[in-house]
Amino acid sequence: MKNIKDLDIKGKKLLIRVDFNVPLDEQRNITDDIRIRGVLPTINHALDENAKIIIISHMGRPKGERKMEFSLAPAAKRLSRLLGKEVKLAADCVGPEAKAAVDAMQPGDVLLLENLRFHPEEQQNDEGFASQLAGLCDIYINDAFAVAHRAHASVVGVTNFVDQCAAGFLLQKEMDYFHRSVSDPMRPLVAIVGGAKVSSKLGALRNLMDRVDKMIIGGAMANTFLKSMGYDMGKSKVEDELLDTALELISKAKRLGVKLYLPVDFVVADKFEARAETKQVPMQEVPADWMVLDIGPATTMLFAEALENAKTIIWNGPMGAFEMDAYSRGTMAMVQHLARSHALTIVGGGDTDVAVHRAGESNNISYISTGGGAFLMLMEGKKLPGVEALEAKE
Repeated sequence: MKNIKDLDIKGKKLLIRVDFNVPLDEQRNITDDIRIRGVLPTINHALDENAKIIIISHMGRPKGERKMEFSLAPAAKRLSRLLGKEVKLAADCVGPEAKAAVDAMQPGDVLLLENLRFHPEEQQNDEGFASQLAGLCDIYINDAFAVAHRAHASVVGVTNFVDQCAAGFLLQKEMDYFHRSVSDPMRPLVAIVGGAKVSSKLGALRNLMDRVDKMIIGGAMANTFLKSMGYDMGKSKVEDELLDTALELISKAKRLGVKLYLPVDFVVADKFEARAETKQVPMQEVPADWMVLDIGPATTMLFAEALENAKTIIWNGPMGAFEMDAYSRGTMAMVQHLARSHALTIVGGGDTDVAVHRAGESNNISYISTGGGAFLMLMEGKKLPGVEALEAKE
């Protein structure tokens, strides 16, 4: 796919798809603007070329209705501050209001169009809606990796109606890093996969098993693997219907020579609450009426040793219920190990990025992906519709 630098954008009308779906507090103040900062290189390049910059994004889940609590006004305000210039917000992303706002633009202007998902046609990848978006611009740029796995009108459909399409710097960077980590990695390559469900990451586990040298499995999904091996997991979250699948993956790892690491001890609690009674137990001694909520200190040491000689580490999914302090130690320890590693470290999705920022180690990780679902789809070995659409233009 082409990159924005491959195109002559001087003075042109650029339609840039970004992901400004940022978290807000109760007063609608932005609590984390990393996704807005991520597209600044693309916007600044367009400003340097004196282009007319038309930005489109979604916010939240308005379900095709015009709900102003999902307005992009906070994003326009924050982008204005980051760019040091006015960013106007159009009242709509298509129709006469959008067209009038675009027609009034001068070279170097930045215009943010209102929430794409106020229109149900966006998520339906409706051709008419995509055509209306395309009619606003000369060139289309996709810089929204976080929605590149969605076959939506602003991601896929619009490319059918614009002659010149390319990736922005953020999308290009995401794809380059993923290629370096999985398709052509420095070895040993270690994958850390955590989170709650085996079922949600089954495709990723199967695909990565063919590529990695070591695989570390943590979080509640490790419970299913251990129960498949005959261990009693008490009242822990387990996907009983996937016990045979877990055994198949263990067998596949052995067959391929992949070193598979599972927890050897846990932090368990008598109920799923921040102030529940807790204790540390070996994996063989999970009490019948208790549940596993984090990996234990011996597991933390084991996993750290497994990472010691890694040249590339890719991580998706926490080691426990880290949102509660009592069960955050395992996940935070893994963040520290990655931060101190000399390997290429790539973190994405599954709340893992939240853990990294909470630990204050974001500057010590090689790359933190901005997209959870898109990152997971790449881990599954699948193509992203948004990337395929850009590649098809070539």
